[in-house]
This record gives sequence, C-alpha cells and structure tokens, in this order.
Amino acid sequence: MTGSSLRILAATALTAFALSGCSPSADPTEAGSASPTEDRTQQADITAKLESLEKDFHARVGVSALDTSDGTTVDHRADERFGFASSLKVFAVAQLLDRTTPEELDKRVTWSQADVDQAGWTPVTEKHVDDGLPLEKIAEAALRVSDNAAMNIVLDEIGGPEGLDAVLEDHGDATTAVVNEEPDLNDIKPGSTDNTTTPEAFTADLEGLFDPERLSTDDRDLLLEWMSDNETGDPLIRAGAPEGWTVKDKSGHSDGIQNDIAVVTPPGEDPIVVSVLTETDDPDSEEGPALVEAVAEVILHSFE
Repeated sequence: MTGSSLRILAATALTAFALSGCSPSADPTEAGSASPTEDRTQQADITAKLESLEKDFHARVGVSALDTSDGTTVDHRADERFGFASSLKVFAVAQLLDRTTPEELDKRVTWSQADVDQAGWTPVTEKHVDDGLPLEKIAEAALRVSDNAAMNIVLDEIGGPEGLDAVLEDHGDATTAVVNEEPDLNDIKPGSTDNTTTPEAFTADLEGLFDPERLSTDDRDLLLEWMSDNETGDPLIRAGAPEGWTVKDKSGHSDGIQNDIAVVTPPGEDPIVVSVLTETDDPDSEEGPALVEAVAEVILHSFE
C-alpha cells in the first residue's frame, strides 16, 4: 500500500473538496477529462439505476464513493442518515491501534460469560471466557468476524462509545453519533440520530485513515489486513466488484440494515473508498447482501 498511500496523500487537498459531495472542477481541455455534461449524464444514469434497485428491493440506499486518484465522487442519498451497525467497528479498531504500542496490544484481556451472553454474536470470544486473548487478537476478531463482545472490549479500551464519538468529531466528523455499545448500537429509534451516520461522513472517515497523522503506516497496514478476506464481506461489495479488484471491507447488519464500507483497489491504480448503507422496509428480509452487491456493481463499474 505504500505507493498508493503516497498518491493518496498527494490528493488530500482535492479529496477534501470532493468529500463535500461535488465532483472536482477538472479542466475540460485536458486530455481524457470528462466534460461537466458527461459527468451529469453519468450521475443521472447511476441515480436511475440505484432508484430502480430501491424499488425492486423495497429499500433505501445511500452511497458515497471517492476515487482517491483524482477526487471524483459518486453519490446517492449521501447526506441521509442510516444506522451504521457493525460497520462502525473499523473506526473503533483504528483508534485502538493508534493509541496503543505493540507491547500494549500483546497484553491478555479477560471477560466474563455475562459479557458474552449480552453481546449476541461472539464466535471468537465465547471460546475464550476461561483464558482470554491478547488485545490484538480481540481487535482482529472484531473486524474479521465482527465479534460483538470483542467490539465492546475495544470500546472499553478507547473510552467507550463517548470516546469513539469524540475521536471522530476531532477528525472532522460531527455527523456520526456513537451512543451505545453492542448490541444496542443496532437499535435505531425513529427520529433519533443516535447510532447513525451518513454515507458521506463514513467515506470521509475511511479516507481519513490514510492520513499519516491519523494512523501510522504499520497500523494502517494491519487494519487493512484484518479487513481483507473476511467472510462477512464476501457477498457484499466484494461480490459486486469488477474481476481482479481488491476489496478490504467491514460489513454491518441488523434487521433491515445491511451495510458495507470498503477500500477497493483496481489493479495498478489508487483505491476507491466507498460506503454503501442500506435499509429495507422488511426487517426480516434476507435480500440485503444481494442489494449491496448490486449497488456495488453499479457504483464500481462507473469508475472503470
């Protein structure tokens, strides 16, 4: 990632503007530059396709995608609020990595059976109630298999939900509202902003992790490694990406919510940072993964 990271940093000023929801004002005289009319036509075509998916799946879809090579953005309902569910875990783990040394990550942490029972999904931590795990393995479990008890332990290490919310705000995200730990962070009350974000905010947060003042190269590489090849993301953005593109993601699911946020890298190019947040009308629907896959296919193929 070192070459890509350097190119990303070179585009910081441009991406800061692009994350406002607008496309950069490229010089139409430059070779290969799309004209404003072409940009509008492409966005209109993407919007039509996403609206069709919303109708077919009886869902609301939010998207914010950023090409870090030139700041081009594609969005849909990017400023609307969605529950973030477990996709939040990537930012909790990033903060843990930022504030700990390798020696601190090696310390063994223990927890109780009650901690596991109340958390819900605990495929790793439920097996280690008696002996615990090193903090690094706990953080990895939070990302690779979305272990809820592991997420709560990570939150405890960084000051709880309030600590994570403050960190996000310090880095420019005044939108995301982190209020609860697992599993309560999945409960979204009508009319409340608690435990919600916008696609635009999450994409800015994810892109911000490439800032060397936010994460060191070693911490970023480890975070992205944990976001790679995780089973929870296989049917989501990864399934909709063009062949040969690398997807490093974190999913989130609860009732009608199905999310996936990812760093997607075309061969030999800089990454595209994308957030896909969806909410279906039927909380018992099992079509969330298919919807995210279809959305990702529309969005990512527009960058080819």
